[in-house]
Amino acid sequence: MTINRRVFNQFLLLAGASTALPAGAFAEDAKPVAGGTLNFVYYPEPNQIVSINTSAGGPATIGPKIFDGLLAYDYNLNPRPQLATEWSISDDGLEYVFKLRQGVKFSDGHDLTSQDVAFSISRLREAHPRGRITFQNVTDIDTSDPHVVKIKLSKPSAALISGLAATESPVVPKHIYEKLKPADDPSFEQIIGSGPFVLKEWVKGSHIIVEKNPTYWNAPKPYLDRIIFRFITDPGARAAALETGEVDIGPNPVAFADLERFKALPQFVVDSTVFAYSGPLHQLIINLENPILKEKKVRQAIAHAIDLDAINAIVFYGYGQVSPTPISVVNKKYFDPDVKAATVDTALSEKLLDEAGFKRGADGIRFKLRLTNNPYNPWGYADFLKQALAKIGIDAEIQKFDFGTYVKTIYTDRTWDLSTESCGNIFDPSAGAQRLYWSKNIKIGLPFSNGAHYQNPEVDQLLEAASVELDEAKRKQLFFRFQEIIADELPIINLIAPPTIIIARKTVKNYAPGAEGLSANFADAYIDPNA
Repeated sequence: MTINRRVFNQFLLLAGASTALPAGAFAEDAKPVAGGTLNFVYYPEPNQIVSINTSAGGPATIGPKIFDGLLAYDYNLNPRPQLATEWSISDDGLEYVFKLRQGVKFSDGHDLTSQDVAFSISRLREAHPRGRITFQNVTDIDTSDPHVVKIKLSKPSAALISGLAATESPVVPKHIYEKLKPADDPSFEQIIGSGPFVLKEWVKGSHIIVEKNPTYWNAPKPYLDRIIFRFITDPGARAAALETGEVDIGPNPVAFADLERFKALPQFVVDSTVFAYSGPLHQLIINLENPILKEKKVRQAIAHAIDLDAINAIVFYGYGQVSPTPISVVNKKYFDPDVKAATVDTALSEKLLDEAGFKRGADGIRFKLRLTNNPYNPWGYADFLKQALAKIGIDAEIQKFDFGTYVKTIYTDRTWDLSTESCGNIFDPSAGAQRLYWSKNIKIGLPFSNGAHYQNPEVDQLLEAASVELDEAKRKQLFFRFQEIIADELPIINLIAPPTIIIARKTVKNYAPGAEGLSANFADAYIDPNA
């Protein structure tokens, strides 16, 4: 590939430190075995499976098996060819040129061209909560050559070169998706991609089946005949399914209390690698449209009532990490260790609530709030927070929803007050963190955007400056100041970087060959019955 090395090296520096090769995830020297069915356990069931207008976990995991991206990435976020075989960045960082692989077809027989790439980027820029930031400075996309994409920007983008994987920026067929509104989800028949697998069956409440794409451009891959995504809600049932051989692999599939037992079972790999496309972080998002929660002292009181060490010990059995800033503690480059969690002090919480004018009533209750929980998160979160808030006179009513209803409640209907959310930083804070705090990302109906409806001109300025800054030291200063402000204003109380655990049978090979982890396309994955 051709590329300006000076500019490209700047982008690579922004990608982060090197990552160790996960044990068992990728066996480069082994000879793959063709054939077989991989049973993949997953929860909760997604309401769609292509991440063109959502950053939800289901589409980000299942979608890349069906849809390609321009690039894939190694463990250190170095880009590798996928739909693009060559790429270059201009000296000023304002033009990206991608040479597309020729002969690629969507599974309905249509050729994949530069117009499909341009349409996908435009749709991501409009409708994807992170794509709105990654591609915000795109001003023009030249598609005059069907096999060359020229992207022009008004300003550099620190995150763009790392944000082109299928899990983040899938290339969808223009001839199908241009008929859909940005917020519309495709029907079963419209889920047509160019990836290694094609969608064959979706039985709601049970499973999704994808089968080998017979016309995939990278033959003889994929090696697997099919993948069955089995939706099992109960962790005990997931553990049993693993042990009986009903399923082969899954992310965080068992209760944390079960992990040590699984580590001792010789037929399994327990992989705790934090992949660059993960950047895990859980937050308590606060609905600032609630007049009570607009009061800073109320938010401070809530923060002082929450013991993050206790959450980690009780909910995650100590496997997580306290992560009190909007940039996850796993991001060693930009996490500010000087920003600490609020001290646990219920007496101070009581004082702050009194000062804010919310004294206890005769029943001991100050006010009531609706507390929701993203079903990707352990339900123990909601129970823990309810008890913590009760100690300071706040009655939290737990609202439990399936995933689709949860997303609608938070981001469309807005009938909630507090929500435990799971919005990872992924490959770069400009993509992962900015979306939650940037006032221009307040958009009704856009999932995993600025759900708090937080607005601060200084924060906007800091985030916008960091997103285009290529000087490492300056970018770090911008992100550190951003973390200080959020820790003070608390539109979101950042909680825990949860453990990211993959459990796989040792017969499953090459399940995570790069930075995308289990969100890779599985073209390299295979089952070795002799392992």
